[in-house]
Amino acid sequence: MPELPRVSGREAVRAFERAGWEVARQRGSHVVMTRSGSIYTLSIPDHRELGPGLLRSLIRKAGLTVEEFSELL
Repeated sequence: MPELPRVSGREAVRAFERAGWEVARQRGSHVVMTRSGSIYTLSIPDHRELGPGLLRSLIRKAGLTVEEFSELL
């Protein structure tokens, strides 16, 4: 299993934007991202560091692999 990078919420939002996701709204510390054609929304907390389980779940929902996500950073 590939090594999961340590990223902040803001870094994750930028990486997902490069993958075609758009910021739909923000409420408090959570940024919600959508993409046309996808049934999922990504809710990303704006924290200093995202937990590995949450990050892996977001990457999976976005339809990416860990390697693809790392390249987008």
